[in-house]
Formats: sequence, C-alpha cells, structure tokens
Amino acid sequence: MPTVEELYRNYGILADATEQVGQHKDAYQVILDGVKGGTKEKRLAAQFIPKFFKHFPELADSAINAQLDLCEDEDVSIRRQAIKELPQFATGENLPRVADILTQLLQTDDSAEFNLVNNALLSIFKMDAKGTLGGLFSQILQGEDIVRERAIKFLSTKLKTLPDEVLTKEVEELILTESKKVLEDVTGEEFVLFMKILSGLKSLQTVSGRQQLVELVAEQADLEQTFNPSDPDCVDRLLQCTRQAVPLFSKNVHSTRFVTYFCEQVLPNLSSLTTPVEGLDIQLEVLKLLAEMSSFCGDMEKLETNLRKLFDKLLEYMPLPPEEAENGENAGNEEPKLQFSYVECLLYSFHQLGRKLPDFLTAKLNAEKLKDFKIRLQYFARGLQVYIRQLRLALQGKTGEALKTEENKIKVVALKITNNINVLIKDLFHIPPSYKSTVTLSWKPVQKVEIGQKRANEDTTSGSPPKKSSAGPKRDARQIYNPPSGKYSSNLGNFNYEQRGAFRGSRGGRGWGARGNRSRGRLY
Repeated sequence: MPTVEELYRNYGILADATEQVGQHKDAYQVILDGVKGGTKEKRLAAQFIPKFFKHFPELADSAINAQLDLCEDEDVSIRRQAIKELPQFATGENLPRVADILTQLLQTDDSAEFNLVNNALLSIFKMDAKGTLGGLFSQILQGEDIVRERAIKFLSTKLKTLPDEVLTKEVEELILTESKKVLEDVTGEEFVLFMKILSGLKSLQTVSGRQQLVELVAEQADLEQTFNPSDPDCVDRLLQCTRQAVPLFSKNVHSTRFVTYFCEQVLPNLSSLTTPVEGLDIQLEVLKLLAEMSSFCGDMEKLETNLRKLFDKLLEYMPLPPEEAENGENAGNEEPKLQFSYVECLLYSFHQLGRKLPDFLTAKLNAEKLKDFKIRLQYFARGLQVYIRQLRLALQGKTGEALKTEENKIKVVALKITNNINVLIKDLFHIPPSYKSTVTLSWKPVQKVEIGQKRANEDTTSGSPPKKSSAGPKRDARQIYNPPSGKYSSNLGNFNYEQRGAFRGSRGGRGWGARGNRSRGRLY
C-alpha cells in the first residue's frame, strides 16, 4: 500500500499532466490504493480520488467503491471528508448510483455527518433532479426501514427549498408517479408525509391536481370497503386520510364521496367507534371532520336518506325538556345533558346539506316529527341563552393577557360555539326553515375579507364562505380546546371541558397492514 510520500508524488504527476492526465492510469491507481493505508493515507485519498475521477472513466467503479469504503471508515473525520466529496462522482450514468449511496448514508447518527449527506444530496439534486430521485425512491421502495424513513423525510422537508428551474413539470410528474408506487404500501405517518410532499407540488395546485390528490386519499381510505367501527386501525386510517383530504376540498373539488361514506357508514356506528389514542374523543373528532367537509359536498345520490341519518343522529344530542311534576318541579332527578360540541358539528352539517333539500323538514317529515324537533330546538335554545349570558358576563372587560389564560381561552371558544348554535337554530325556526345564515366553525380561524376582494386561494378550507370577523375578544387561530360537553350548569366551573387529542407517532408496531404485495411492519 502507498505511503503518504508516494500519494503526494503521484498526485503531482496527475496535477502536472494537465490535458494528458488520462494517460497516467498507474498513478491514479496508486491513489486508489491509498484507501488501504493508515489514517493519513486515507484522508489524502478521500481528497485526491474525486479530484481526478472524471479523467479515468474505465476506473469509475473502482474509484466509487474506494470512496464508499472511506464513507464507512471508523474514523469520523475520514467519513466526513469522503461524504463531502461524493457529489464530484455524480457524473452521467454514475449519478443515480451516487444518489443511492447518499440516501443509504442518511442512516448515520452523527449530526455533522447527517448534514453533510443532506447537503450532498441537495447538491446533486441541482445537477440532475430525475437521477437523484431515482436513487432516493429506489431506497424508499427497497431499502432498510431507517433509510426509507429518512429518505421520505428528506423529500418532505427539502423539496420545497429547491428552485423552480430544478423542480420542473417533468420532475414533478416523476415524483407523483414514484409516490403512487410507494403509496401501495405505507404506514399512516408515511402517508401524511407523502401528502405533504404531493400537495406542495406546483403542478398539483390546480383544480384537476387537487382532484387527483383527493382520489389518492380516497383510495387509501378504502371508501369502497364496509366500515368496521370496532377495528382501531380501520377507524384510525379513515380519520388520518380524511384529515389529509379536508384541506383539498373547495367549491370545485367536492367532498361528496367522503360525506356520503360518513353518513352511510360512520354516523350509524358513532357510539361504537374505538381508537388506540388515549384521551381522544373519537366521536367528536369524526363529527368535526364531517362538519368541515359538509360545506363542499356536491350532488349526492341518496341525499334524502343520508340527510335523515344525519337528522336522526342530531336528535340524539338534542333532548326533550324534562317532564314536570304537578308542583312544577322536574319529575326526573336531573336535567338532560346539553352537549354543545356535538350539536354544533351535527347542526352545522345538517344546515349545509339541508340547503340541497330545503323542504326536508316540512315535506319529508310528518307533522308530529317536525313538532318534536321544534320542541327540542326550543329547549336547547333556552339553555343556550342562559349559558351565553354567563359567558359574556365572565368575559366582560377582559382584554389582552387576561384572555390568554387557559380558563378564559376555553370560555372564548365556548362562546363561539354557543353563538354558532344560536344562529343555526334561529334559521331552522323560520317558517319555512331557512338555510341562509353562515357561521365559521368554532375551531376554525375567522377569515377577514375586504369588500370586493375575491378569495385569495380558491382551495380554502374554511367551513363556510368568508365573512367579516365579529366584534368581541379575539382567540388563537389554532385553538386546541374543545367546547364544553356535559350537563348544563349555572356554574361555569362545573362544565367538563375536553382537550383535543392528537394521533400518536407510533402505533406499537401496527401499520395499516399489507397494502399491495407486502407489509413493511414499520411503526407510525
């Protein structure tokens, strides 16, 4: 094996040869053999091999393999030097191989090394985006789990940083094509990352592009299959997928298929839903998603049938007044529960779909059923008015920091939800019932729109058309608290406020199961 002096001497031969450097194959071979030496020899080889690589195409395989040996050396400084120089090997047909190697090197636990790999990948991405994607997707489809995971995260975080001249239409088409292959077998976390990748592509910002993404999500959600409420994975998959679909819906990209599935398959099984996520109110989560989607539902085949299912579910959360005894007191031990959070979602969804069949309450229900519904509405509205007054009194005069306490944040959201319900109930009390009012769902940010200004983005996810924000205390646009659920009480402190849960990053080794020909069995 060559010494340091021999490496320098042969480096001099190659450097002095200028245009005739390719004639000194023996000198380059000595430098390649430097990877078999000690620490000093390896460090020199890591710098010298890439410098003259392009002049010896017949030794390309040997040179890349030699540099790869250095990338796996025990000495971290040698590894870092070798990785830093890898982009110099990314020429012509060698580039996909270098991309493949760099992708595998993402598994390093050394932070400095990891950053070098990321920078090297970005560097060759700008040389040849398609070739680099070939190496990345090769490892995503066939590589080790840790490599697959980090390659996906690389794409999800770095693609958006690349300039337009790199992410051309053809490159984006390749990303979509390869992503579809991966989506045949993914975990929940991977699916979310791929939706982030795809929804960020310029070519998919159009109406047809958004529609493509909705179809991809619908396929993942298995909307053709019968819903199994007792299977946590089935429930989890539907919710994960629906969350990805909601931001894609608009007046031109309809949510009909999802809304239909929720009405037909999920609502009848609402009380049977199971989830592995501790602390998550799964029923409320489902109802929130349905409410958000209902604004963008198109023509529905079985509208009356599904509207009736929605109506029946709404009735379950709108109790009749308690019977009074002869002395005028309640005959029962306690008043019925008023679950405002559930009612906001169901009433909003019913109000949105009811617009498509405005005579549902008057022509499709018998007189007795309509009378029963109005009694329930009236009773709910009475309790609502008392609670709204108490909330306003509790928040009166509070501004700035005072509104940022946890207790007052909850009260602000509770006021928002009760006001929403109040507006919707008033609409339904009209003769005939009206569906003209618009409200912004309590967990959605209020959108401010100047007069004459069109929607800045046609693909907005607002639960209703934009409207001017109402006067009153402002709230955090990303409020994480749920409105009150439980028995109505004159004491605000007695309400059971529920905090919204989130899906865990790991499901104890259970993925979405075998999708395609195999099951990867990764955590998500």
